[in-house]
Amino acid sequence: MQKNIRNFSIIAHIDHGKSTLADRIIQECGAVSDREMSSQVMDTMDIEQERGITIKAQSVRLDYIKDGEHYILNLIDTPGHVDFSYEVSRSLASSDGALLIVDAAQGVEAQTIANVYIAIENDLELLPVVNKIDLPSAEPDRVLMEVENAIGLDCTEHNLVSAKTGLGVKELIDTIVDKIPAPDGDANKPTKALIYDSWFDQYLGALALVRVFDGSIKKGEMAHVKGTKDDHQVLDLMYPNPIAPIKTDEIKTGEIGIVVMGLKTVDGIQVGDTLTMTKNPTEEVIDGFEPAKSFVFAGLYPIETDKFEELRDALNKLKLNDSSISFEPESSLALGSGFRTGFLGMLHMEVIKERLEREFNLDLIATAPTVVYRVIKTNGEEIVIQNPSDLPEPQNIDKILEPYVKATILTPQEFVGNIIKLLNNRRGIQIKMDYLNETRVLLEYDIPMNEIVMDFYDKLKSTTKGYASFDYETVGFREGDLVKLDIKVAGEVVDALSIIVPNSKARTRGLAFVKSLKELIPRQLFEVAIQASIGNNIIARSNVKSMGKNVTAKCYGGDITRKRKLLEKQKAGKKRMKSIGSVQVPQEAFMAVLNIES
Repeated sequence: MQKNIRNFSIIAHIDHGKSTLADRIIQECGAVSDREMSSQVMDTMDIEQERGITIKAQSVRLDYIKDGEHYILNLIDTPGHVDFSYEVSRSLASSDGALLIVDAAQGVEAQTIANVYIAIENDLELLPVVNKIDLPSAEPDRVLMEVENAIGLDCTEHNLVSAKTGLGVKELIDTIVDKIPAPDGDANKPTKALIYDSWFDQYLGALALVRVFDGSIKKGEMAHVKGTKDDHQVLDLMYPNPIAPIKTDEIKTGEIGIVVMGLKTVDGIQVGDTLTMTKNPTEEVIDGFEPAKSFVFAGLYPIETDKFEELRDALNKLKLNDSSISFEPESSLALGSGFRTGFLGMLHMEVIKERLEREFNLDLIATAPTVVYRVIKTNGEEIVIQNPSDLPEPQNIDKILEPYVKATILTPQEFVGNIIKLLNNRRGIQIKMDYLNETRVLLEYDIPMNEIVMDFYDKLKSTTKGYASFDYETVGFREGDLVKLDIKVAGEVVDALSIIVPNSKARTRGLAFVKSLKELIPRQLFEVAIQASIGNNIIARSNVKSMGKNVTAKCYGGDITRKRKLLEKQKAGKKRMKSIGSVQVPQEAFMAVLNIES
């Protein structure tokens, strides 16, 4: 019955106990036996288990009996890291309520606030839940007050739980049944369903996870995808379950289910699209959904150049399960053939690179990550640049526009000075600074995205001893005084080492880069010049000294002119060698750019 369905998500900052709480709710509802239960049962990837983070949102259908009545709970566990906030937005678009989990020891964090705003935009019922109350350092009252001050959410009715011990979990499920509204929707209207996730199964093909808002989806009928305008037969229907999906013949109004249509790729069922039935299609399209956008771009190259096609196959297979990746072929004189790949952020880039290496047995070099720039040329033409080596010559550029983000940082008061210094160094512009209570401060800054993709998060954590939290959202493009910094090794530009930097920092970065490369490039039989340049202007230089070979070792005594002749011959040979010699740049050099102080 529709009135007994509850669709809800779990939102929180990273490491506040979402997945552990999901485990306890699943156990309490009896969906998984104690024998089959494992820690973080909904995190199915090895990397998720090892790192203790949720990368992909997961859904599960649970049965619960309260006061003799049967309820269906559709639980969606969402990621907490800023890179995967698009997963949160797609999950909340298909929910009627959300549990806002806050750590009883740590309190409100930046990602907590960001996720709450997405939930408020979707007009969801929010239930404040304070987790980890079993910790000795837990301060639930202070945390609830912080939630009221920072978010403006009324916390007079709340739940105190310990996901680790199971304390308060049954009472929380009762609150979910009582407080979260049943789904709206008319069973007699034409079918209208939101595709809010898709992935690829090697036996069943591309699967669509849908929330039905009106009507129903029946097995054997023809379904119509609004975005692609294609019709597909519904071959099978299932309810999501952590152990094995449960088959059904119909997904009704308000329910969440998996639709099998035998598709070979996920391109035909894009996330955010509307699914309806061919026989009686709906005219309405579910809007307000934002597709995932790539923010960070890097070149991925196989170390063994003959593995290019294997890398292409691996990326295509990975895209079946993660539609947020974008990639296109590119070639580099230094690295050969590879792909310019788009990611949601630095963590997403790390995860994808690790998955490619681990699941497909590839050895990869990743170039320094960069962002998208808009370049307006002197002839008025506007172009979009993802790769620094595509930047036109300086004399053809009128202005360069770079993406900015609004950064939200929550920090203990004692670290405010350090953070302001860091943000000013990264060209940040202060928007506001609020003192939430005696100990915590909320900072909002506009900051160029290029300044945060490298090592900003690590620097922020080390500056604040790990206590600060960080979230961001894009706010458009602004003009910047930017230049392309090229690196030349033995007179040749290494295109994969080019970066776009602020003009004011170009010389400092160039000096640091040249110094770093001098330590990494092995000595040759001839002297190697390493130069940093902007256009034709050399702004930094260093030399890797040649290896000395003792050509006079065989001379025992005799006239000095014999030794001089041998040394002159060596000198002439080195000069000739220099003009024809090629220098191998080690793979560490391509990531050395990450370690340069801004």
